[in-house]
Amino acid sequence: MSAVHDLTEDQRAVAGTTRAFADEYLAPHAVEWDRTKHFPVDVLRKAADVGLAGVYVREDVGGSELSRADGVVAFEALATGCPSIAAYLSIHNMVGWMVDRYGTGTQRTRWLPALCSAEQLGSYCLTEPGAGSDAAALTTRAVRQGDHWVLDGVKQFISGAGTAQVYVVMARTGGPGPKGVSAFLVDRDDRGLSFGPNEQKMGWNAQPTRQVLLDGVRLPADRLLGAEGEGFRIAMGGLNGGRLGIAACSLGGAQSALERAVAHLADREAFGARLLHAQALQFRLADMATELEAARALVWRAAAALDRGDPRAPQLCAMAKRHATDTGFTVANDALQLHGGYGYLAEYGIEKIVRDLRVHQILEGTNEIMRVIVARGLTGAA
Repeated sequence: MSAVHDLTEDQRAVAGTTRAFADEYLAPHAVEWDRTKHFPVDVLRKAADVGLAGVYVREDVGGSELSRADGVVAFEALATGCPSIAAYLSIHNMVGWMVDRYGTGTQRTRWLPALCSAEQLGSYCLTEPGAGSDAAALTTRAVRQGDHWVLDGVKQFISGAGTAQVYVVMARTGGPGPKGVSAFLVDRDDRGLSFGPNEQKMGWNAQPTRQVLLDGVRLPADRLLGAEGEGFRIAMGGLNGGRLGIAACSLGGAQSALERAVAHLADREAFGARLLHAQALQFRLADMATELEAARALVWRAAAALDRGDPRAPQLCAMAKRHATDTGFTVANDALQLHGGYGYLAEYGIEKIVRDLRVHQILEGTNEIMRVIVARGLTGAA
């Protein structure tokens, strides 16, 4: 990772430890996991051993209690090994943060130790087949029946679904719009919960993506996360951090692609000279590195704003997510081009990075929605 001179000593340690983990446990297997669609739960538990499964969770329940600024450093380093696995861990950590931030004392002690150790994995359930960008239009319903809630509906594009044990589900408990949404903690073993088939995807093949089907799932009242009607606010609070995580994963994947491109050009010759000595290619590398550094600076600024409770943090997180995911994809695609035909071969790992990073421009709010958020901040439009 470049620009480490801007990091604190502790953040340098986080970057170094996490990059070493990625180099040892992720990078050597990433292409094979992608080919076989293998979700390496055992490796996720190894990541938990170095504090990467409860990054933002308080220490009293097993978390690392790091800041958002620390977290983006960690996720960038982790994604150099495999963006798909790093991105899933970002989502898992978003679930942990939501339970830690909005849960009762009983909920925290029940759910968080197992999430922080990755003994249990978490999934975030907001999107539906008919409610993606317009998440406030969700139709999954939760009806109060005595001291229980009964949930019915379908969630779409859920990372980790089927393998994860803990699902934070947004469901409608009131009228239309965001104020009618509440959040619930659903366990994989709850009766009435089932899953669709693993989706066949362009990238992110090392993590499962499935529908979550809720058919009369009956939950005790203490599964409500936060207050009734606060679910949409909770979901959006989670997404501010989630967007930073995905942005950081884009930086890490692109950084790996850039490093591979430099190594490839240093190793190849054409027309009697090393490709790395060609000024046109040097300029291409310089532009890639410059764009990554600019995106990194914006991600770090947004993370610092979120840490200090800056009212502009949602807009800055949206800016960072939009810019870093666009930049990350472009840099990875340029790295593939610099590899020539070899970049198109699966064994070199570049085309996998390109495929993995493409979805980052869509999830956690499409980049078009990021522009809407930024524009609203500028214009005051509702």
